[in-house]
Amino acid sequence: MLTLDAPAKINLALHVTGQRADGYHLIESLVVFTQLGDKVSLGLAERDGFELAGPEAGALSAEDASANLVVRARNGLRDVARRFGVEAGPVQIRLDKQVPVASGIGGGSADAAATLNSLCRLWNFEPGPEALSKIALGLGADVPMCLSARPLIARGIGERLEPVELGFALDLVIVNPRIGIATPAVFSKLERRDNAPLPALEGLGDKDRFIDWLARTRNDLEPPAQKLVPGIGDCLSALNGAGARFVRMSGSGASCFGLFQSTGAARDAADRLRRERPGWFIAATRTLSSG
Repeated sequence: MLTLDAPAKINLALHVTGQRADGYHLIESLVVFTQLGDKVSLGLAERDGFELAGPEAGALSAEDASANLVVRARNGLRDVARRFGVEAGPVQIRLDKQVPVASGIGGGSADAAATLNSLCRLWNFEPGPEALSKIALGLGADVPMCLSARPLIARGIGERLEPVELGFALDLVIVNPRIGIATPAVFSKLERRDNAPLPALEGLGDKDRFIDWLARTRNDLEPPAQKLVPGIGDCLSALNGAGARFVRMSGSGASCFGLFQSTGAARDAADRLRRERPGWFIAATRTLSSG
């Protein structure tokens, strides 16, 4: 079996800058990926199969596999591969779910991206970066950015990607109040859609200066998400109370993150929060490098 990580995505900043005629929103988002994430394992088999495992698998159903982004990624890539004469035979896929479902940290999108990358290896299929990104975009706006799982700025509807050389890792704690929130519902509550874009990046080699820059950015989805799920405010307050240097909601929520001074400080904060909020999802983790 071939196993690939599906790193969780964190939107450090997310500015909504417009809306297209087809309804898709335009964004500018600084995105990083973390050591925390799901795992996708797959291997050749006599017939296609899909199984779920892991502590967060209960929120999904193997019976509804056809709707899972992993299965849709397999089917979409297979269709393209066969048009190029690649056999793209049956595979058994195992999704080890470690992060909450529909939580604003790209779990499903990262799973789909890991599936695409894994199947390209397994089927010996090389569609090229642009073609693979097009397949990924057909699965969801966040899937292309998850293909490389490295720091980047996403623009447009999420498909225009600019790599960012972040010169340090960030230690963080991710918390989720175990309340589901639908992305379309959050966008529908936006008061305005023509907000200012990200300011010019600063501090890429200096963590303190970078965090100062972050404080001048926004997540424009945070206020409308809090109207739908007031518990998001509790998450942000809890992270502040645990000593975070900076807190914000990721994506469309309801997951929030806090940046901490060190790995040890993040772990200590996560331990404290687990005692205080035993019903929440809480994890200390670190961002992946630019390499």
